Amino acid sequence: MVETVYGIEKESLNGVLKQAGDGHTQLPDFQRGWVWDDDHIRSLLASVSLSYPVGAVMMLGTGGESVRFKHRLLEGAPPTERKAERLILDGQQRLTSLFQALLRGAPVATQDQRKKKINRWYYVDMRMALDDIANREEAIISVPEDRQTRTFRNEVIRDYSTPEREYEEMAFPLTKVFDSDDWRMSFEEYWDYDKEKVQLWNAFNRRFIKAFEQYQIPVIEMGKETPKEAVCQVFEKVNTGGVTLTVFELLTATFAAEDFELRRDWDERFKHLATQPVLRGVENTDFLQALTLLSTQERRQKALEANPSIERPPAIGCRRADMLQVTLQEYQRWAGPVEEGLQAAARFLHTQHVFDEKFLPYGSQLIPLSAILTVLGKTADSHQARQKLGQWFWCGVFGELYGGTTETRFARDLPDVVEWVRDDGPPPRTVAEADFSPDRLLSLRTRNSAAYKGVYTLLLRQGAKDLRTGDESNVHNYFGEAVDIHHIFPQKWCKATPPGESSTRVDPQRCDSIVNKTPLSATTNRQLGGDAPSKYTTRLEKVEGISPETLDGFLQSHFISSNHLRCDDFDSFFETRRAALLEQIEAVMGKAIEADSTEEGSDPMPMDYEVIGEEGLEEVTVDFA
Repeated sequence: MVETVYGIEKESLNGVLKQAGDGHTQLPDFQRGWVWDDDHIRSLLASVSLSYPVGAVMMLGTGGESVRFKHRLLEGAPPTERKAERLILDGQQRLTSLFQALLRGAPVATQDQRKKKINRWYYVDMRMALDDIANREEAIISVPEDRQTRTFRNEVIRDYSTPEREYEEMAFPLTKVFDSDDWRMSFEEYWDYDKEKVQLWNAFNRRFIKAFEQYQIPVIEMGKETPKEAVCQVFEKVNTGGVTLTVFELLTATFAAEDFELRRDWDERFKHLATQPVLRGVENTDFLQALTLLSTQERRQKALEANPSIERPPAIGCRRADMLQVTLQEYQRWAGPVEEGLQAAARFLHTQHVFDEKFLPYGSQLIPLSAILTVLGKTADSHQARQKLGQWFWCGVFGELYGGTTETRFARDLPDVVEWVRDDGPPPRTVAEADFSPDRLLSLRTRNSAAYKGVYTLLLRQGAKDLRTGDESNVHNYFGEAVDIHHIFPQKWCKATPPGESSTRVDPQRCDSIVNKTPLSATTNRQLGGDAPSKYTTRLEKVEGISPETLDGFLQSHFISSNHLRCDDFDSFFETRRAALLEQIEAVMGKAIEADSTEEGSDPMPMDYEVIGEEGLEEVTVDFA
């Protein structure tokens, strides 16, 4: 284990800024751009002038073997071939602001409160700076690039456009704060060495300029052998106000040191992946996790081949530490196969009737799925392999096993599922651990839940036909028909209060449960409206020319009893369909679900239908009579 060594020293502000200007100190490539606005800059300058602390700066030494980041100069620093000796991890915004305002000798390209780009020079009103009652921030003045401030009528109200105007207005340019002698001499000469003006300068020099010259800033410097994982964690801890630093950005900076543009490579791969709607939510870190699973598995296999008796071979994993250990050679070795694995995952998901990102139960499950399919290759195309992959997928969905921290499960899934499929090994732990409670159906009410999306997808997979056209949804018509999930007993009808009753027809929890929802096209849902099922079924038959028998068949494909709909019998409908959905979930998980305990005294109607198994979907027969 590499020891993280760091030291804390106080350094002069002038020295720190000069090192940033000459390239001795630079930024790691993963740092975002400088974004501070005019108000922030003025406030910072005021704080330094009062010798207030503005926080420590954190640096990372360069030249170590464990961390090699591509680096860049501070914004506004002159070009140099000098190699950085340390990198700024925390303090970029402050140091860049101070460097540009004090040392660069050019207007600062910043922005106002409305994010409008502006160029500004910074001055201090010498008299206000010596007024103990005056607000110091008001004494710090920013002026446009031409050094003139105008009203909306274009009248000049402040003019520092020449040195003489600066002397006249007693406005000291902060670009001279570390080298003020020439300005002082010209100032005193302009005022003909007036005693009062000389005394004013002496007081200003003692109370304002000396504050900058003597200002010291705490610098925490981490040793050059600090591991990348520590750099990532430290960066995120100290940059609490910024955007989280991802492993992808750290690797981007690392690979850039070897002249490889990771971001460009990913962007090109994502263009191909995004042609599949179900893959449009894949993040670059997801891609890296799948790649890391494969690279760590390869390392483990090589170690075991070299020494079968090794006590602790390298582990398969995809945690942050594992991802940060991926080399450029490993990335180039596995990036193409992972991209193909994700495309194979999309094709597999289509067979399960998952067509778009919106109804993908777990985006995280794509990580182990793509890695598994990469290893299996054509072996995954067999019927038996598809059966097992389907069972693993649905156990993950209905067992709700891929929420929260899942890296350990990913690392187990890869060898477990591959051995199960390819070598007929024992069922994966994900299959063994999956469990679905019948009570859960009642609490599935929004698509925030993976199991909710799972039921919707399962209905498509089991051949649910559109109630208007009779079409089953597939990858070709799903998007054109705008298929989505909708209420069977409409909300409007459920929420109505029947004459003589004191409450609504249906408890809102039961009304909005997944049991009372099903996939329908947008056009069909409009046909249903908010009417009672007895009315909209009749309307569908008349408007669309559907016979009652045909419509009954459409409804049966959704596990809906037509008798219950035509009689507006919500309670019987709900219990019947709930039991049917539980049997379908049981079938795809390949394991029994314990008896329902949700509603005491409930006695679901006897069902007479053949449970759809893992094979042909067209062979199902349902009899709700």
